[in-house]
Amino acid sequence: MLNSAGDVLALISRGAAGTRADLARLTGMARSTVAQRVEALIEHGLVEETGAGASTGGRPPRLLRLDTARNCVLGVDLGATHCRVALMDIGGTILAASEDPVQIGQGPLSVLEHVDTRMHELLAEAGRPLETLKAVGIGVPGPVEFATGRPVAPPIMPGWHEYPVPEFFTGRYPVEVLVDNDVNVLALGERRFAYPDSAHLLFVKIGTGIGCGVVVDGHLHRGAQGGAGDIGHIRVPDAADALCRCGNTGCLEAVAGGAALAARLTAAGVPAATGRDVVALVNQGDGTALRLVREGGRIIGDVLAGLVNFFNPEVIVVGGVMARVHEPLLAGMREVIYQRSLPLATHRLTVVPSRSGEEGGVLGAGRLAIDHVLAPDHVNRALSPPTGAT
Repeated sequence: MLNSAGDVLALISRGAAGTRADLARLTGMARSTVAQRVEALIEHGLVEETGAGASTGGRPPRLLRLDTARNCVLGVDLGATHCRVALMDIGGTILAASEDPVQIGQGPLSVLEHVDTRMHELLAEAGRPLETLKAVGIGVPGPVEFATGRPVAPPIMPGWHEYPVPEFFTGRYPVEVLVDNDVNVLALGERRFAYPDSAHLLFVKIGTGIGCGVVVDGHLHRGAQGGAGDIGHIRVPDAADALCRCGNTGCLEAVAGGAALAARLTAAGVPAATGRDVVALVNQGDGTALRLVREGGRIIGDVLAGLVNFFNPEVIVVGGVMARVHEPLLAGMREVIYQRSLPLATHRLTVVPSRSGEEGGVLGAGRLAIDHVLAPDHVNRALSPPTGAT
């Protein structure tokens, strides 16, 4: 609905309009219609009108802004061995945060009970009552059917297959819950907080496995069921003997993921159990580790070159544990990407390490929740009278 209350809120939330006069000028709506939209948003608790702006003659205009005191969200970043939780207002300011070691393999009930406990602690720390919590965004380290919020056959999440994660919270509290895979959440966080002007972005997470978040025209592209970007299971040449945890052979992550590099190092006589061990060895100057990481970068770059030709992103951001040795890793990636991609596709392409670091996941999860709360369609539904109401 053009120029709906949701559209008006979008103009206010992104700072394009700060007064009723701004809204009338930008939308072309009559002042009476603007007043109707603004009053509905104020009544619903999404906007407040306060203070006075600069006067251009006559009475100074009152300023419109998001009502951050009455609206907050929870961002949750679940990894294989960690749980990061952040309480944020709908303007994106972090109000309180926590981080704990948690084993995702303990199963959904144990992990989500932990999140529930932290949620109440953070609300108390920030002095926000439970009714101000409007939405929860959760990133998990596995495939997710986004429409239902249920993980689907996640390799490192035993017991989570088709578990109704949203219902764990919605059955207890009047909140809305969005669940996505961790790479999509990282892509959203990186784009929002580090590259807000980049409309076409790939976020490549290189850890034990390899995944890719795809941002198209400023929005996450999830595909039909939420499986877009799972590049870790693209088959690479000359790797038929590399068994992947998905059951296939020759997958990218089975050759160039952190666990695969650690196994190859161990076979070469340099003991390494995980990608973190590989990173430590590179930082210690181990020549074999350095060579394998750069070689892994080339293999990943070969896959990404195909994506660059197909998608033509502005920026490729590399995160995950292996990105901590980004100099040799990205050097290998850039070498092949620029060699095998068309000149037009790479003319202004940059390949860079993540700026958001370990906080990217929880920031992205919070942003996922905020975007849902402020989405025009969602706002318009919330403000519409129930069916049958007079």
